[in-house]
Amino acid sequence: MNQTLPKIISLKVEASPLNGYDNHPIAAINDHVVRIATMSEPYHWHFHPNSDETFLVIEGELAIDFEGGSMQLGPGQMITVPRGMVHRTRPVGARSVNLTFELAQSESVSV
Repeated sequence: MNQTLPKIISLKVEASPLNGYDNHPIAAINDHVVRIATMSEPYHWHFHPNSDETFLVIEGELAIDFEGGSMQLGPGQMITVPRGMVHRTRPVGARSVNLTFELAQSESVSV
């Protein structure tokens, strides 16, 4: 059987410098996707009606705002936001890079 070797993904390359917000997929696992988000500005308020969303901070600090308060994560920390919970993410400081894990067919509803 001839199989193709898996691809090595460089988080440093995927999180290249930018101003603004970039979020793109870097890997697929079964019916889920891993995305990398690089941000220097907040993302808008939204929720996912059909998927939980897990955030893992790899660079800088990330604030996640909820209707009832905020949480701040540093490198190596992670949190799962349950489906249906309204939230927004924003960098603490100049830049934040995080991985997100969610259903590949996740819906995003702006609030």
